[in-house]
Amino acid sequence: MEPINRTEVSEFFLKGFSGYMALEHLLFPLCSAMYLVTLLGNTAIVAVSVLDVHLHTPMYFFLGNLSILDICYTSTFVPLMLVHLLSAQKTISFIGCAIQMCLSLSTGSTECLLLAIMAYDRYLAICQPLRYPVLMSHRLCLLLAGAAWVLCLFKSVTETIITMRLPFCSHLVSHFTCEILAVLKLACSDTSVSEVLLLVGAILLLPVPLAFICLSYMLILATILRVPSAAGRRKAFSTCSAHLAVVLLFYGTVIFMYMKPKSKEASISDEVFTVLYAVVTPMLNPVIYSLRNKEVKEAARKVWGRRRTSK
Repeated sequence: MEPINRTEVSEFFLKGFSGYMALEHLLFPLCSAMYLVTLLGNTAIVAVSVLDVHLHTPMYFFLGNLSILDICYTSTFVPLMLVHLLSAQKTISFIGCAIQMCLSLSTGSTECLLLAIMAYDRYLAICQPLRYPVLMSHRLCLLLAGAAWVLCLFKSVTETIITMRLPFCSHLVSHFTCEILAVLKLACSDTSVSEVLLLVGAILLLPVPLAFICLSYMLILATILRVPSAAGRRKAFSTCSAHLAVVLLFYGTVIFMYMKPKSKEASISDEVFTVLYAVVTPMLNPVIYSLRNKEVKEAARKVWGRRRTSK
């Protein structure tokens, strides 16, 4: 069979949950509600971080970046997925598929690095409190966040270009988005270069940041245990408990998704779990920070109170 030239593939068909109409009708209101909560919750975190001067600190600067990432990540696939859940025509253009692939890769990768940067920020705040304002300067915050965004975008653009230049034998993607591994399965030629790039990227963005986060929290724990008073220990731990909860949620679901045994054909339950994981995690991040952080709740009350007073 002659390989199909890549220029002949003008669009892809996203299989998603085709053939499961009842499931599609169930997922539509569920995912719509979760996406709305994600947008509102993360936008509120960004707004409060900007409007309240007391939150103009490195911790909330990185939290604002995390919220922007969650909005961008979910917006790369959820709106189109919602349309496809109610439509028989589940297609996406070749260019649209490349853009979706690149942006989802970039935002997901950036979150891995940002969580490690936030762990480093908590380490400096707790273990080096006197030098913290000097060590974690505004310039360094901008440099760390900017480097994470730019490096992950460059990595994702490279992976996307190499993948989308391959000749494809089919246009049927067995996924609800243009996920890079699902698209690679359609290639007619050797995909070893793309697979090696993905493996190297996965090692650099999953085990390495996770090891750095674990090391940071081991040092933080050792410092907290040396605090003489129980109240001091509680206060020190409360400043990083929300971040630790987000790290456990993010890496826990990623490890479960990618370390479990794979079958040749993904089951419908796997697809449903993937959808819920992709939508639920960004939705819970602002909830965790709001519930576990008194400063965020207090700042939200102040901003809301000023808004009501101005009216």
